[in-house]
Amino acid sequence: MSLQDEDLPETRVLAIASHLFRYVGNTMATFVMQSLGCEVAALNTVQFSNHTGYRQVKGTETTAQEIMDLYQGLRQSYLVDFDVLLSGYAPNAAAVRAAGEIGLDLQRKAKEKPGSFFWVLDPVMGDQGQRYVNEDVVPAYKDIICHADLILPNQFEAESAFASRKRKRDAESQEENLTEAITEIHRIYSVPHVVVTSAQLSNLSHSAATPSTPPSVLTVIGSTVRSDGSPRLFRIDVPALDCFFNGTGDMFAALTVARLREAVFAADPTLRHTKSWISPDDIVPTSLPLARATEKVLASMHSVLEKTMEARDLELRTGNITAGDTASDGSHEHSASEDAQKREHLWRTKAAEVRLVRNVKLLRNPVVESKVQEWSE
Repeated sequence: MSLQDEDLPETRVLAIASHLFRYVGNTMATFVMQSLGCEVAALNTVQFSNHTGYRQVKGTETTAQEIMDLYQGLRQSYLVDFDVLLSGYAPNAAAVRAAGEIGLDLQRKAKEKPGSFFWVLDPVMGDQGQRYVNEDVVPAYKDIICHADLILPNQFEAESAFASRKRKRDAESQEENLTEAITEIHRIYSVPHVVVTSAQLSNLSHSAATPSTPPSVLTVIGSTVRSDGSPRLFRIDVPALDCFFNGTGDMFAALTVARLREAVFAADPTLRHTKSWISPDDIVPTSLPLARATEKVLASMHSVLEKTMEARDLELRTGNITAGDTASDGSHEHSASEDAQKREHLWRTKAAEVRLVRNVKLLRNPVVESKVQEWSE
């Protein structure tokens, strides 16, 4: 039995991530969590005009010292009674370590009350085979993920940053690669919960009980560790949408914070007082709170992104590319053709911004159609 949306448990969240135009980073995470009843304090690691999908950006990075100063300001006023820490994008290794120090301080504060504090860490490092942070960020994340309760890497981050062995590149090995990567994250880093947020598994063979995943499907793989360190693997397949959206990782993380708290509070009452909310070994993968939460997370995301695609397509069909200095960088060195291409890119990027506010009801009342399945090791 799950809780109704109006009965979601009171949740105080510290969100450490970027802040920029529209719905990416803390701009996304704060609205999503507040829409589901969370009280959110946002600590911004960068202050940018827009996300990098526009290929141009203005703004500043928050230094590690400034991050710590802001946290100490909260601490000295006794404003650190957080139930959850959600840590996301950090611009450099020093900022990653600062977020880690904050996480450790909040854990120490809650050590006498198991289950009273939970750390969700989204290790933002790269995607689609490319790393977009400095090389020293990877070891910084490796140093802190062992303290997190749940990490949310994408497929690239899970396989390239945290797995110890080189992965096979053929399509048939993708399932084995992810199984090994999640198992190693549990074993090497002692992370209790893992969700790989965007796996593209297109040519896999499964048993009769688990039908083949068609190419137009994205798969989310999750696991909660057993007492012996082995994974309890589950998967959820969702229809892929033919559009690239910025901020979906932040949306996934924010929804997970609220929905996992909901699922834990709906489970056996002892679970909320258990360290890291690790379910007893007799709970099967498909009944894990993390699995139930992920079903709702993906249901909301798919519905919101479908609405976004509809709005984007309408805008692209009926709108006009806006000329003028708002779309120009002021340079006279570009040809008319280059300038037109740039304006079109900016127009298309803006049209694909996630339509979040107008679809808030889909965050609060998801209709689950993609069901969780057990994924054999």
